[in-house]
Amino acid sequence: MSLSSKPESTDDPLEEQRRACRKQALDLLARREHSRLELRRKLLARSHAEDTADEVLDRLQQERLLDEARFAEQFVRSRTGRGQGPAKIRAQLFQRGIGESLVDTALAEAECDWVAMAAAARHKRFGPATPGGYRERARQARFLKSRGFEYGQIQTALDLEADSD
Repeated sequence: MSLSSKPESTDDPLEEQRRACRKQALDLLARREHSRLELRRKLLARSHAEDTADEVLDRLQQERLLDEARFAEQFVRSRTGRGQGPAKIRAQLFQRGIGESLVDTALAEAECDWVAMAAAARHKRFGPATPGGYRERARQARFLKSRGFEYGQIQTALDLEADSD
């Protein structure tokens, strides 16, 4: 029996690979939440075997250290803070492997006033003046569309600005 505080190493190379993979996964999760797909990609990019990575990710999900619902909630909060709309957030979550039901739940729980966010983004970019003509209104609508706002939200936001004058 060793008196050192280090755990005794095993001669099992598979167990060592699992430990290294788990350590890297936990290091990544310590920085920010990740979706399972993101974390899997990062572990594979660090030369971990697919089966080892999947095994580690399964275990992390069982321990609730990796939680896609928590990731989706945090992601929506982060992106709404940047002034992004629901369409863009939805697409980004799908790219990160989050399922449609979790995306819908996270967006619904955000309780955002998307029209007010679109109006604020328009005001920040173009100032308080309302769009002067069709071309300017179309330009501002394209900007809001690129931020991820939906057609109805854009139209209402542009009309709100016109009504406030």
